[in-house]
Amino acid sequence: MPILKFSNHFFSAALFFVMCCVGHLSANTQLMASERPAFTDYCSRLEHDIQGRKHGFLAGNVTYYVGGFHASWRTIEDETIGLTHPFYHDLRARGASRVQSEITGTENTGTGNDYMSWEFYKDTRVLYGSVIVNGKTYETPKPRIMRWRPDQVICEYDLDGITIREQKFIGSNDAAASIITASKPVTLQFTGQSLFTRNSVSSQAAARLDDSKRSILITEAGTTKSRPDPGGPERIGPSVYSGMTTVLSASTELASSLVLEKDDKGVMHYTFSIPCDSKGAVVSWAMHDDEATAIQAGHDMIDDHADALAEKTTSMNQLLNDEIPWFRCPEKKFVDIYYYLWSLYLMYSIDVGNGWEMENHTQTAVNNFLGLHRYDAMFQIKVGAWAADKAHYGYGNVLTWKHLTANNRFRELPNGIRMLSDNKGTSWHSGAYGGEMSEHVLGAWQIYEHTGDVEFLRASYEDHFEKLFRKRLTNFSMNEFEVAETLARMASVLGKEADVKHWQSLVRTDPDHVRLMFDQRWEMNGIEKYFAGPKSGLIGTNSFWAMRSPYFPKEYAEEMVQHWAVDREKGFFGEFFPLAMSKQSMQEFDTKVDHSFGYTPDTAYFMLDGMFCQGLSVAPELTLNHIGNYNWHNEWNIPVAPEAYRRDRTLFGDQYSNFNAGKILLYLEGLGGLKYSIPENKLLVRPALPDAWEWMEIRLPLKGEWTTIRYEKDTVDVSGSPLSWERISRGNSN
Repeated sequence: MPILKFSNHFFSAALFFVMCCVGHLSANTQLMASERPAFTDYCSRLEHDIQGRKHGFLAGNVTYYVGGFHASWRTIEDETIGLTHPFYHDLRARGASRVQSEITGTENTGTGNDYMSWEFYKDTRVLYGSVIVNGKTYETPKPRIMRWRPDQVICEYDLDGITIREQKFIGSNDAAASIITASKPVTLQFTGQSLFTRNSVSSQAAARLDDSKRSILITEAGTTKSRPDPGGPERIGPSVYSGMTTVLSASTELASSLVLEKDDKGVMHYTFSIPCDSKGAVVSWAMHDDEATAIQAGHDMIDDHADALAEKTTSMNQLLNDEIPWFRCPEKKFVDIYYYLWSLYLMYSIDVGNGWEMENHTQTAVNNFLGLHRYDAMFQIKVGAWAADKAHYGYGNVLTWKHLTANNRFRELPNGIRMLSDNKGTSWHSGAYGGEMSEHVLGAWQIYEHTGDVEFLRASYEDHFEKLFRKRLTNFSMNEFEVAETLARMASVLGKEADVKHWQSLVRTDPDHVRLMFDQRWEMNGIEKYFAGPKSGLIGTNSFWAMRSPYFPKEYAEEMVQHWAVDREKGFFGEFFPLAMSKQSMQEFDTKVDHSFGYTPDTAYFMLDGMFCQGLSVAPELTLNHIGNYNWHNEWNIPVAPEAYRRDRTLFGDQYSNFNAGKILLYLEGLGGLKYSIPENKLLVRPALPDAWEWMEIRLPLKGEWTTIRYEKDTVDVSGSPLSWERISRGNSN
């Protein structure tokens, strides 16, 4: 989401002043209060049927729920009554085992990195429900409909004239519950087992009944195969849940029907039955290291399920109403996509408070990308900068990485470049390294611009950025010039004048040199009208990402976009915009992986963001084309957030991927053209209203109040702003 920072390059072309909006909060309190959007029940608005389309997904803080299982959007297992795959994940391990790294030095990955069993929830069997009617058993019935909302999943079943309805959700205490009603009396039978994955070696789990709490208590224990080190051998270590307690509770007694059995692998299996009618029945699941805490959480969900669900709905609606910028336009689907993407961003927020996970942050996906990833953080940091509570939703996306830097957990190359791991948890980091951290600098600066919080800036800089880049600055898509300037600007704000001079000397930023660096890469390796073309001839979107630099020559941007981006024969315009690889390159690069990642959300974000940064007129329409095709399923008429599309436009990968978070920035910074600085008391608006829309409206939470930006053909109106504002011509770049 770049936001080109005010203090460095506030758009290199001339700014023109349209209106200075009222500047001081005290003088405009009444006006600004009127800008507060009316309450919207977004949980209801976003409700849509996912049966046969997606698996169910819910999130608490460290608890998640996957209903059934779809492999890359292909149904493997249908959801059923009960709680099929709730799982606990506080980032104590990357997979299903906790094994200590054997690597010496700074690349020791700690305890918990695992290249096996990333998606161990697939192997869990917690509460699989069947229905008994007049002696006939309907085993794990498939829902007739399954409706997803940010706060709950609602399933409905039709069995021999009986309607069964259930509401599944995760409460604020991280326990999961299913509230079930039946139009006629039935018996619900549930089966499940202790944790045992495809890579498990042994189980020492134990189970017992706590009749006073109507609960089954399972002490999880066992060993699992693991590969903690990249290229290292397979080893065996404790299961991720070893020492934890699983608690399964019900609204009626369990003792009379409970069967506990241990198989020859030591896995504990359980079966129990409870009655259900129109008055309802409830089952719950909870996990914790402390047994008493798990018991209490499960028991509370049974006794207070109605209040707990109401609290969940209220909480999600509060976040979607008060925490994020308000957006409206003439096309309902684009509004729904916007709030759907924000709901995933907020649902993936995690606050562990342990080890290297001391700061709350968002995450990428429920699958193997659970956790915050170094690459993804480039745009997820910037999304958090637009939340109202930036300390909660923005700061941690930057500061969580500081634990690795401060503890010397990085890879240092002979040339002095220091790279951080792909992702990390409480006591581990992965063995995959990269240099995208330079983009984190720009995101941190944007958070500072949006807050004026010098102490956040100090925390980001000291013992992190200043240490990571001291010897050599990494480069991401020609951002080194802007990053060097931003580091110098940080040092200046913090009163570190010696550091200012250091950053100024580390990277040459004189105009002639900078221009030369871009000129030398134009039509490189003989690729016509293309920037930084590779020797391999693989023409991907990467070169367009460099257009995000405030120094990228606009004439190059215009030529490259016309020649490659919008071209439908050899370029990047496939069935929709953009392909991750040009059609020309597809003829040569034709592997299974290439086909799987035909269209990807990150490449689209960086490419389109570059077009907005250059002020290109094609950007708004291409953005609508991408979002309207990538994040909306026309047949189902619902929003989607896939990890990728294959070349043939079939869906691929994770189904609820926060990898799409950059699209939020295309709304606010792209179409809205918004950027602001609290320290400079400035709001800039460069409107990019699509030709297809007559109007658009965004309301920003600024300094505790709401600012309204109304876009219409050739006009922009700003009201309720505590900052002075200026309109910038759409044609201006950077």
